[in-house]
Amino acid sequence: MIQDDARAPVRSTELTRFRLAPNPGPMSLHGTNSYMIAAAGSDSVVVVDPGPLDEEHLRELSQFGAVELVLITHRHADHTAAAARFAELTGAPVRAADPAHCHGGEPLRGGEVLHAAGVEIRVLATPGHTSDSVCFHLPADGTYGAVLTGDTILGVGTTVLDYPDGTLADYLSSLDRLESLGPATVLPAHGPILPALDDIVRAYRDHRQDRLAQIRTALDELGPGAGVHEVADLVYAAVDPSVRPAAELSVAAQLDYLRSLPN
Repeated sequence: MIQDDARAPVRSTELTRFRLAPNPGPMSLHGTNSYMIAAAGSDSVVVVDPGPLDEEHLRELSQFGAVELVLITHRHADHTAAAARFAELTGAPVRAADPAHCHGGEPLRGGEVLHAAGVEIRVLATPGHTSDSVCFHLPADGTYGAVLTGDTILGVGTTVLDYPDGTLADYLSSLDRLESLGPATVLPAHGPILPALDDIVRAYRDHRQDRLAQIRTALDELGPGAGVHEVADLVYAAVDPSVRPAAELSVAAQLDYLRSLPN
């Protein structure tokens, strides 16, 4: 069990701290990591993914300076539920790729470069987990930079594709984009901080290819028209029932990808 003191904001890189939100669960693992970005000596901070609507959590996120900007990695509620309230508390604009999750700020654009709290933040469009997923690259954060990856890259396990909103074709393209950033530090929204983004991406890609091979084998056994439930029964037979719906989403995404390939 996570103790209360383990939720206190802690230093993650030269330019970031994070606080673990009190929302553990099968999909959120120990909870959502909400990040604070600021250069040394800055009087303001940028907050990424304020998380669930929890007043204590929001107070902790604003204790290191005036909140200048709030950024959202993607639309899921464990990242966005507190966004409107946090904007109300701090007066800071909230920006997300999806306009529905913007509060007083404009939608984010892939390739956009932001400057806030003394830090350069590059917005990377990384659809796949969801269509609106973005990552935030901090090129000056340490020797190789750092990337806040939301749910596109996790600290443990692999990412669910929220099909049909998220697709495998998009996700594989996003992995290529992230790999090009080299051995940057990975700052995921769930799980521990990881080194060497490029190595992690290659492991993720290998995992996806292994799953696709398993899906192909299942289709050979069941027939090319097999449905999601039948394939999941073979490929994800050992999965915990609490995450079976997520497994079926991934199967659906992989089937769609395979059936879109030229014969």
